Amino acid sequence: MASVLILYSTTDGHTAKISHRLQQVIAQQDHRVDVVRLDDDPKIDLTAFDKIIVGASIRYGKHSKQVYEFINRYRDILDSKPNAFFSVNVVARKPEKRDPDTNPYLKKFLKQIPWQPMKLAVFAGKIDYPRYSFMDRTIIRFIMWMTKGPTDPTTVNEFTDWQQVEAFGRVIGEM
Repeated sequence: MASVLILYSTTDGHTAKISHRLQQVIAQQDHRVDVVRLDDDPKIDLTAFDKIIVGASIRYGKHSKQVYEFINRYRDILDSKPNAFFSVNVVARKPEKRDPDTNPYLKKFLKQIPWQPMKLAVFAGKIDYPRYSFMDRTIIRFIMWMTKGPTDPTTVNEFTDWQQVEAFGRVIGEM
């Protein structure tokens, strides 16, 4: 049995939902799994875990600055253990952008950080128009219009392939 830490950064809560689904799948493989929100700047002893997984959402093409800061601060510990990173973004709603090798946001992110995760995944996120501020709703609708995505401001559109999430959880459990 390994102890696994899933640290996540979320904008609207969907990365938290994905992190908790990963927790369930990994725990079914007889591992102890803790899930911690990275945005809260947790004071956690990373050396106490056997595996470390980091997940982060994208908003307007970027992961949060806390993700970059965390990776820069703890790169040596991350590199010393089995590790993984997953990105959650709406561009991954398109099957051809759901792979780490084809997702432009993940490719750009990996070029900007000193850490090269052992395992990678990209999950399609969620658009929750009613929850957004007027400004975010307007900008996201414009982006969706340009990329031929959903633009109805009254809808919630979840694009996540939960089987893909569960498959990644099994990969983590086997690392």
